[in-house]
Amino acid sequence: MPSEADDFYGRAIGRIRRLTLWVGIGGTLGIAAVKGFGPAAGFLLGAALSILNFQGVTMLADSLGAKRRPGAVAALLIALRYALIGLALYVILRLLGFAPLPVLAGLLVPFGATILEVIYELIFCAHGQ
Repeated sequence: MPSEADDFYGRAIGRIRRLTLWVGIGGTLGIAAVKGFGPAAGFLLGAALSILNFQGVTMLADSLGAKRRPGAVAALLIALRYALIGLALYVILRLLGFAPLPVLAGLLVPFGATILEVIYELIFCAHGQ
């Protein structure tokens, strides 16, 4: 049976995932409105890459306390995660030619979502909800 801490963690991660999606969509639309389609696409690619990385980190954290270990493919992806991210960034920046700043901003989307989650917890936990 899940503990209260596990329940809290699960709810918080669920909110962060939803907030990440909304921050990514909002950022993409905002950049498209101000700077155009090219920078917005770069932001979206950075956000997508960071969402995949966040999912990988979450899976790694979940597997640390689990009785069942990740499979060989999952372990290989965890081990090679940063090499794969570096390769994807190379393709996005050098081969596709997107500007670095919007891509970097997109990579920070989960960080922004996490800050929003902290603010949410401060507001609603302070009121006992």
